[in-house]
Amino acid sequence: MFEGFKTFVMRGNVIDLAVGVVIGTAFSAVVNSLVNDILMAIVATLIGQPDFSDVLVFGAVRLGAFITTIVNFLIISAALYFLVVVPINKLSEFTRRNEPPPAPPAPSAEEKLLTEIRDLLRQNIT
Repeated sequence: MFEGFKTFVMRGNVIDLAVGVVIGTAFSAVVNSLVNDILMAIVATLIGQPDFSDVLVFGAVRLGAFITTIVNFLIISAALYFLVVVPINKLSEFTRRNEPPPAPPAPSAEEKLLTEIRDLLRQNIT
């Protein structure tokens, strides 16, 4: 029983997923601090409030809080894209560039048959 579990855990995808979750959690804390402690402080100086929560309030509808959430999401998404996705894509492109191109696949039986038919037709025409 434990041997099967060990085999399952030691597969590459499970380990990669675990590392990704841990790194994602740590990175989330960094990005949240960037948004809340630095960027929203700049917003606070521009609009005179720490965030948009109290800017647009219509009774029970807090449109400003929704705008704050959208701004946070956009900043976090942009940070994640430019700090994680772009470098990983560049690294992947760099490693692919150094690999030899794959060998062309062998012709299928259908392609061989069509080639024979073409060659026979050429012989009959001349």
